[in-house]
Amino acid sequence: MQSPRPPLSSRPPLSSHSGNQSHRVEPPRRPRRLVAALTAALVAIVPLGLSATPAAAAPTAVTLVGSLQSELGCATDWDPACAATTLPAARGAYSKTFKVPAGSYEFKVALDRSWTVNYGAGGVKDGPNIPLVLQGPAKLRFGYDDTTHVISFTPLDVDESTSREDGRLAQDSLRSSLTRERFYFVMADRFANGDTANDTGGLTGTRLQTGYDPTDKGFYHGGDLKGLTSKLDYIKGLGTTAIWLTPSFKNKAVQGQPGQESAGYHGYWVTDFTQIDPHLGTNADMKKLIDAAHAKGMKVFFDIITNHTADVIDYSEGVYTYRTKKNYPYKDASGTAFDDRDYVNQTFPAMSATGSFPYSPFLHSGDENAKSPAWLNDVTMYHNRGDSTFAGESSTYGDFMGLDDLFTERPEVVKGMGDIYKTWVDFGIDGFRIDTVKHVNLEFWQKFIPDILGEAKKIRNDDFFAFGEVYDGNPEVMSQYTTAGKLQATLDFGFQQQGVDFAKGKSAQTLADFFAADDWYTDADSNAYQLPTFLGNHDMGRVAMFLKDASANATEQLARVKFADELMYVVRGNPVTYYGDEQGFVSTGGDQLAREDMFASKVDVYNSEQVLGGASGSKDRYDTSAVLYKHLKGLAALRAQNPALADGAQQNRFAADGAGIFAISRYDADKGNEYIVAANNSTSPATATFSTWVSNGTFKAVYGASDKVRSGRDRKVTVTVPPLSVAVWRSTSRVDTNVAPPKAKLTLPASGVGGRAEISAIVSTNTFAQATFLYRPVGTSKWRTIGTDDNAPFRVYHDVSGLALGTVLEYRVVVKDAAGRVSADGGWTSVVAAAGPPASADNGDPVAQPTAVTVPGTHNTEMGCPADWAQDCPQAALTLDANDQIWKGTFTVPAGSYGYKVAIDNAWTENYGAKGEKDGANISYETTDGQVRFFYDHATHWVTSDEEGPIVTTAGSFQSELGCSADWDPACMRMWLQDKDADGVYTIATTKIPAGTWEFKVAVGLTWTENYGADGVPNGSNIAYTVPSNGATTTFAYDSSTHKTTVTVK
Repeated sequence: MQSPRPPLSSRPPLSSHSGNQSHRVEPPRRPRRLVAALTAALVAIVPLGLSATPAAAAPTAVTLVGSLQSELGCATDWDPACAATTLPAARGAYSKTFKVPAGSYEFKVALDRSWTVNYGAGGVKDGPNIPLVLQGPAKLRFGYDDTTHVISFTPLDVDESTSREDGRLAQDSLRSSLTRERFYFVMADRFANGDTANDTGGLTGTRLQTGYDPTDKGFYHGGDLKGLTSKLDYIKGLGTTAIWLTPSFKNKAVQGQPGQESAGYHGYWVTDFTQIDPHLGTNADMKKLIDAAHAKGMKVFFDIITNHTADVIDYSEGVYTYRTKKNYPYKDASGTAFDDRDYVNQTFPAMSATGSFPYSPFLHSGDENAKSPAWLNDVTMYHNRGDSTFAGESSTYGDFMGLDDLFTERPEVVKGMGDIYKTWVDFGIDGFRIDTVKHVNLEFWQKFIPDILGEAKKIRNDDFFAFGEVYDGNPEVMSQYTTAGKLQATLDFGFQQQGVDFAKGKSAQTLADFFAADDWYTDADSNAYQLPTFLGNHDMGRVAMFLKDASANATEQLARVKFADELMYVVRGNPVTYYGDEQGFVSTGGDQLAREDMFASKVDVYNSEQVLGGASGSKDRYDTSAVLYKHLKGLAALRAQNPALADGAQQNRFAADGAGIFAISRYDADKGNEYIVAANNSTSPATATFSTWVSNGTFKAVYGASDKVRSGRDRKVTVTVPPLSVAVWRSTSRVDTNVAPPKAKLTLPASGVGGRAEISAIVSTNTFAQATFLYRPVGTSKWRTIGTDDNAPFRVYHDVSGLALGTVLEYRVVVKDAAGRVSADGGWTSVVAAAGPPASADNGDPVAQPTAVTVPGTHNTEMGCPADWAQDCPQAALTLDANDQIWKGTFTVPAGSYGYKVAIDNAWTENYGAKGEKDGANISYETTDGQVRFFYDHATHWVTSDEEGPIVTTAGSFQSELGCSADWDPACMRMWLQDKDADGVYTIATTKIPAGTWEFKVAVGLTWTENYGADGVPNGSNIAYTVPSNGATTTFAYDSSTHKTTVTVK
């Protein structure tokens, strides 16, 4: 169940010709820091820092001062006169070795045994203290450079050479119990009707009471568990190893506003988590299905929900727009405001339904016991903040499409959900697919997942597996839930996007880059081989629909669908077939339009849609001779007979810059063979030459090719692949082991590790190898595994966010090749504050403008549009300002929170969201006065509103050169400074400022009311800069925390 993320003065300035200078106010001089708070500025690990003018004379003494001095022989800490921590001089450098006990410290250096001259982090005079955290005693050499004033330290017991112990540390890349599954994802209500007696779920009345109407795509159609059980041979015949059911618990039969009602046939509106939906059958029917599937060698996975329940709770206020924590904080029962984040997984303050929430939640008469278990009827167990805008804070606190959003920060909810699903683990379910994972706080998963897996182990179901739906295509984002969030896997939305794009004919290099990001998933207990991969689903629509526009005709469309399936079955991950795809279902949209009946349908739109390889119409569709059924059956057999295609190590080999061949190797760890896989997405044959691990070897055709291929002495092979097809070859011999032993070189970030830090290794080898990355706090002896990577480039991402700043860590990489030979390397670094990407500036030079720009979102109906997310609504249109080429629009909407994006030319084909990214995430804003003004720059694709942050411009003597009607106009946005990464630094670049010397200031809010000049001084002097030649790139960067602006010209 995916969030609806659509296709995803006033003082005037000084004239540059006036010759006047405004008074410059110097900032107060910061007092010297002695014992200061921990800061993000740390000691240089590799001597870096601000250069300083060399001292006129060498200091008489350099003293290491700090909270560690008493441990090093001084009478007191922070004593610049203590001889015990004086650093002796040697050729302009000062150093001394100390044995430092475990502890948390801060330090700096003082010169001449006084505080008059002292240096801290980065070699800054009077600079911040340097943090040092040791989890065990360690021998450290401290140093000071009197030229740069940089202070350094080095642990002396870090071992970089290969040792006998490294053979024990070398590990194989993890393969969990779920790397060889082949899923069949089925919606029970739409699959087979085995018992017409349960069609109405035991309810009486019209369809609005029973939910049953087989002619309406939004209601129950009669499919059930008995019907599914009767078709297990059909499902098994596809090569299925695991059935994934949409949610099967009892649902609210019908909900929705009058005239917009629909039924809970899909299973995502649960009221009773203990009972199978009577429309589908009984708990006993489910048990029979599980037992029958197990007897045929298939697992059964439940689709479960922890984020929300059915929509039962109402608000006395009668409005449902999202209310933010900032403007509507939670309150305890006595009326005192509190932040729930301070109590996550701890005892919450007592809360009241009548005063603790942004809204006043209540249950209508008759709904007091609508949910089961009973604790779900307590309205204080829900967030009660209104409807989510699917952006920002509301993504985890808002009601998902009006559904009651559980207060998952509360320990009662964590325990309650754990108890519910542990019961189903005991029932015999083999695993869970978890809905709407990213709409739940991360701490919930850190408790819930170990609880569930612990229950599975208790009943000796060691293969139990839980994977989650994280609706995002970015591995960096998705992997947070498998690393920090403890899930074993997430649905691979990234592959869905890239796999479909590749099948459309997009660049092979893009697909290769996507797989190269698999390292984000690698940790001690999971990796990318566990991810379920898919091409379409019940929310977004079917793969055949996505590929229709890329195809000249139905024949080509079928070829592209078969090609996409082939790709999914030969790359890493666990392929998922969405029911009906094997019968050629195409669908005409997502959601209800992609949930067709397998039995003879009574829904007109289903019966009229295209069917690949068959005819449209109402009939049962369980044809095992259907072209795509046979195709998928063959692919399943290929994968089963060649397990390396399921979970063998995957190494990128070749990728065309455009359409053409994408090639990989798959390594068979059991037999030592190498498979080469080449996929050609172009409409003509393609040839590629690339490396293998086998010299002078033969590769036998396994799939999609008739001829064998041979590698040369240089281990390179040349393959030719027909259009829109995949070919697979297997080496007839083991990979080379008679090669030079591997050599490993560890690479650590120069500035320290922060957040999720990349730890990598350069590995020299001509055969298959794996790299195990480990760490331990300096001063301790036990190595802790980060993860093992089995393909180059070798790297992992170490999450150090739970470690204190200044913690000193030792890292090690141990590489083992196919012959079992080991090479290792080590190093050390310290934990620093996580740093975002370096500030970059988009080029704001003029571009060709679209004909229309709109702001579709949850505010559209309030703007007068017929529906929300209306990309072509005139009432949501922005207007191009000819003066600055920025699209603008002012709107009046009710106070509240909203989500939006921009759509270009009244279509979703080109749209931009958060960070100015195409098809990016929804953007959130909240208005308290109902007035909001939007701004969109088509040159940078940055869109924002005045409710989200300041609008910052550079106004100066150059503006008329850029096309503004006048100079010194803060309202002309030709140089609109933008903050895409939300780090508080606003930037823009241009090549259009001519050669010459110019002046400007920064204006905030499009007026001179708030402006900053040189050194960030309010109403300060103009800032001057020189452009040496026409065409040079001038970049402006304004720091909103200091109000200082820097200009660089290249």
